[in-house]
Amino acid sequence: MSTITTGPDTAPSAAAGPVVSRRRARRATRVWLLAAGTLAAGSIVAACGGGAPATVAPTSTTAVRSVEEIERQGGAATVFNEGAGAFEQPVPGMDSQQRRTFAVGNSLFNQNWVTAPASTTGRDGLGPIFNAQSCSSCHFRDGRGRPPESADDPERGLLVRISVAGDDGAEPHPVYGDQFQDRALRDQTAEGSVVITTTERPGRFADGTAYSLAVPDYALITADGTDISGSLMVSPRVAPQVIGVGLIEAIPEEDVIAAEDPDDADGDGVSGRAHMVTDPRTGETVLGRFGWKAAVPTVEAQNAAAFVGDLGITSSLHPDQPCTAVQTECLAAPSGGEPEIEDDELAQVTFYTRTLAVPARRDVRADDVVAGEKLFSEIGCAACHTPTQRSGPSDIEALHEQTFSPFTDLLLHDMGPDLADGRPDGDASGREWRTPPLWGIGLVERVNDHTRYLHDGRARSLSEAVLWHGGEASTAQGRFTRLLAAERRALLVFLESL
Repeated sequence: MSTITTGPDTAPSAAAGPVVSRRRARRATRVWLLAAGTLAAGSIVAACGGGAPATVAPTSTTAVRSVEEIERQGGAATVFNEGAGAFEQPVPGMDSQQRRTFAVGNSLFNQNWVTAPASTTGRDGLGPIFNAQSCSSCHFRDGRGRPPESADDPERGLLVRISVAGDDGAEPHPVYGDQFQDRALRDQTAEGSVVITTTERPGRFADGTAYSLAVPDYALITADGTDISGSLMVSPRVAPQVIGVGLIEAIPEEDVIAAEDPDDADGDGVSGRAHMVTDPRTGETVLGRFGWKAAVPTVEAQNAAAFVGDLGITSSLHPDQPCTAVQTECLAAPSGGEPEIEDDELAQVTFYTRTLAVPARRDVRADDVVAGEKLFSEIGCAACHTPTQRSGPSDIEALHEQTFSPFTDLLLHDMGPDLADGRPDGDASGREWRTPPLWGIGLVERVNDHTRYLHDGRARSLSEAVLWHGGEASTAQGRFTRLLAAERRALLVFLESL
């Protein structure tokens, strides 16, 4: 068992089987395999209910793509960079004005905000309570956050959403709101500390190989030392990498909705559904695309929510500080303006994040990569992690009508009790999560110096991430555990190529 305490501190300033349903058939045909150099991976996986192994034949309509098409997983928005800065690159083809906007947005994303009032009026207004001082505090190098590794870990990237039971299912806490703030300005009081305790859960693959999963438990300790987590719905979340969000935003809404099957009418065990939400800019009901529960519709809305929730920076979309009515000290703190980030600055940050490129895939000719991709489809992972999507019209050339490979359907799926946070988020239940895109997952260690995955970073490896899958992904997870060691390795090597 291990325990990690963070905060408070102060600041100076898929479950589908071998037979593919008609609903998913068009997606299965998009799996990209090389015509030459394909390794026969054995393809021996156990049937859904266990028992004798079954041989799963490859899909007869599998499309054959060129090496370059496979490598360009972001379409025209792909860059060939596999170094530590792989997630920080702009999409190709921007004009001089767009490059200037990208540079300004990059600065706003990376530089720390400071306490108001300050001489740097364009960057003041931090807090009064907050989780980070800049966007890059959580999205270091535009990459993925992780849970803290020790009590004095300087890296950030984990936040905790909270709710209490109410008439509508979940409501903000009357004192602490809907996000637990473990940092505060010098003259303010942080809401408390997050204590993470993990317990090892051992298991074995069918071939006898041992593994262990770290089961996390989260305690929220307030400033007076009280543990309030027992009375709350608690949802810890790490920051995902930011690459390719402009392409995801450009997928036509009707394409995502067309892949829904909320009642599992085809009986394949997978019942993904679209999360319809309110656009804070227009007030219209539209498709949710971003956030771990697809509760946010646009890149702008995602950025504005992060500014106010994580940094305490208000905008026209969120004009109020994240202080509750009883937090009088917080409400009385000086403001950095009304709003603290102007619409043109928010637009620049939004342009920057929309135009972050997708790194190219690597080693796509390797036999184990090709075999692993085949297994990825055969055991059912591609039922939710849809290999390819198509963008619609866009004002940015590299995002306009592109075929790309994010490996997501953007739908909500019931992932079972082990991954459930018990906290509804809009129409998403406490067991539902949006299928996260997988592109770039093989570069997280190189960019962010860690291998922590899933919504709260509990998985310490890609293998553990697969093993945590449940609910609609139980069949695929079970098949993974029954793969031969060489097949498991091939599947993981394929994921590392993304």
